[in-house]
Amino acid sequence: MRGHHFAAFIAGLAFGAGLLLAGMANPAKVLAFLDLAGHWDPSLALVMGAAIPVSAMGVYLARQRSAPFFARAFQLPTRRTLDKRLVLGALGFGIGWGLAGFCPGPALVASGAGSAKAMTFVAAMLSGMLIFEGLERRKASP
Repeated sequence: MRGHHFAAFIAGLAFGAGLLLAGMANPAKVLAFLDLAGHWDPSLALVMGAAIPVSAMGVYLARQRSAPFFARAFQLPTRRTLDKRLVLGALGFGIGWGLAGFCPGPALVASGAGSAKAMTFVAAMLSGMLIFEGLERRKASP
């Protein structure tokens, strides 16, 4: 296994383990977090709050380097404006998260654990990605 594949594997393993430990792969816990008017469970806010400084430290350390460990250059977003596609994508993400109790990472973790609901979510997510790619190719071709 090459270095970058091994690093990606370890990062994915750590991410999945973190999602499981935090309860983010449990849709009932996620839906309870989103239920502000009912029996709200604030525990995921603590998880998200802890993730911010850890992520900020990673960004800080990355900015100290001229290039990533396993690539020639960083691939950072260049756009800094909100547009219709970003807003609609964020709305779709939020609606899907609220209806299913999954977002992509936890859905993959729960699928690996055999959850039929998560597998259905992942199938729908992949279908949506394929439809989007098809529409983008169709729009780009003359």
